[in-house]
Amino acid sequence: MPTLLALDASTQACSAALMVHREGRDEVISRFSLAPREHTRRLMPMVEELLAEAGIGVSSLDAVAYGRGPGSFTGLRIAAGTAQGLAFGADRPLLGVSTLEALALRANRHHHVRHVLAALDARMGEIYVAAYRCHDDGLERLLDEAVLPPERLTLPSNAQDVDWVGVGSGWTLWDAMPVLLQDAMSQTFEDMHPAAEEMAWLAARQFAAGEAREAHLIQPIYLRDQVAWQKNA
Repeated sequence: MPTLLALDASTQACSAALMVHREGRDEVISRFSLAPREHTRRLMPMVEELLAEAGIGVSSLDAVAYGRGPGSFTGLRIAAGTAQGLAFGADRPLLGVSTLEALALRANRHHHVRHVLAALDARMGEIYVAAYRCHDDGLERLLDEAVLPPERLTLPSNAQDVDWVGVGSGWTLWDAMPVLLQDAMSQTFEDMHPAAEEMAWLAARQFAAGEAREAHLIQPIYLRDQVAWQKNA
């Protein structure tokens, strides 16, 4: 596995994680804080703490990863800009990780669930959503990422007779969701947020698959109106 730094600021939570190889095994050390509107102030100190704990510098990284969305427009720009700055400074590639995929993996790792509907509150009466089947700490996407009103959310056609678990802030809009969907949910975790810890594991797989990109190609994914933002080099 690579030595890899991951950052996320896509929701009210702010997090950073560092994947390192120590004592013959890969491990991820992380920082996580539920800190609305404090992402800019908290993110870099988290990075500095992690690097100091591991006893390495930015130049020791193989790549930098960031939560590429969907999520808060401002938060995505903060994580993307910070990751890009670190990658440029160390001449390292970047990896963008889906916040919904990271959310699903977090649910799987913490609650051992198999079928996950990851949903984030997109405001304006909409949610960001995707569905996954979890297996062997890996994910298979069953429903592509989308932004839609909660009343239009449906289960994947090829996986309806299973126990579904909902995770993420999008489930605070439960009352607006179809009754048939509500009946299919075994439980929900509305207070679960995407985190850099899971993004580090997902990014490591992307790195091994050759998916790292040059820093100037950074591009958060907003979904709504297919808006894309790219920070100038």
